[in-house]
Amino acid sequence: MYYDITQEVFSCKVYPGDTPPSFRRAQDMARGDACTVTDITMCAHNGTHVDAPAHYVRGGKTAEALELSRFAGRCAVRSFAGRICAEELQNITAPRLLIKGEREITPEEAALLAEKFWLVGVETQSVGPDEAHRVLLGKGVALLEGVRLSGIAEGEYELFAFPLKLGGCDGAPVRAVLRTKEEKE
Repeated sequence: MYYDITQEVFSCKVYPGDTPPSFRRAQDMARGDACTVTDITMCAHNGTHVDAPAHYVRGGKTAEALELSRFAGRCAVRSFAGRICAEELQNITAPRLLIKGEREITPEEAALLAEKFWLVGVETQSVGPDEAHRVLLGKGVALLEGVRLSGIAEGEYELFAFPLKLGGCDGAPVRAVLRTKEEKE
């Protein structure tokens, strides 16, 4: 079974100060045009998106240069009561972690997560303060922000969340999908 964990772009939450997404019909069959064509305007960090290292690391990789293998494969979905500690991470074997709930990651938690995971995802529009970004992105951890996990049970899944190929950008929107682990026939 597949679960779409992506925010709808035009009704998504927007980080304070970011350009809200909008669209206009450049051509519209309803106006007599031969086809419908839509122009969009948005921040690369609207809705469900990834942060590229260039977002916080001077000279860091931009969106099109991100290693795609980080964005697909085994993934754990977990919630944490209080601070994340090493003991809570011990039994997670998946190299990608999606954290349920509205929470920010502290720089100390970021250091723990950076030692274990290739990708960390959160439901909030930002993983946390500037220093948490620098710790995770500086260690090469892919950041997936703005996922929607309210109907998703904790457990292991396969994640597919490839960023759009936006050359030179510090982030990119994604369509994030979880798939349940399927039994072999």
